[in-house]
Amino acid sequence: MPAERRASCQRQTRETRVSVTLDLDGQGSSTVTTGVGFLDHMLTSLATHARFDLEASAQGDLQVDAHHTVEDVALVLGQALVECLGDRSGIERFGHAVVPMDESLAAATVDCSGRVHAVVELDFVAGDVGGLPPSLLPHFFETLARSGEFTLHLGAAGADNHHIAEASFKALARALRQATRRDPSLQDRVASAKGVL
Repeated sequence: MPAERRASCQRQTRETRVSVTLDLDGQGSSTVTTGVGFLDHMLTSLATHARFDLEASAQGDLQVDAHHTVEDVALVLGQALVECLGDRSGIERFGHAVVPMDESLAAATVDCSGRVHAVVELDFVAGDVGGLPPSLLPHFFETLARSGEFTLHLGAAGADNHHIAEASFKALARALRQATRRDPSLQDRVASAKGVL
């Protein structure tokens, strides 16, 4: 595991330009400017509740829609997470959190083992989510899990789409905080009976 769990990653295509700096041992501070207001709000919440320091900026083809920007921010954030974790020795590996937000309830479980899988079941009601199509948020989480090389099970339901989304980001944040936390008893070993991940 890197002594300083901090990474900066960039991605530039004909559709987007994305930059992310992530520090897993931060205080939860963030500066997020993606051009998508609701995504900024959710990433700020994620950083706060994971206690990660996060700087994220994006310039995308928003004149088309928000899809490419949302997807590429997830890609680059996942890449930064991979760089921060290194060989993943010394971390708790597993994390789980259940977070309510008024009438909504979200549960997230993660395994930061390098095994990539995502099961995302967000029971949105009719309408958009902060001006975004509801399909974009599950896509964000699935892309983040794939790029970040972790297993994610995330489910949420409620009566207000904003609450469902926000509870989901907070639950993921708390689960990642737990899974990426250093376990002093492991030292340089990984949390696996195999001895490798």
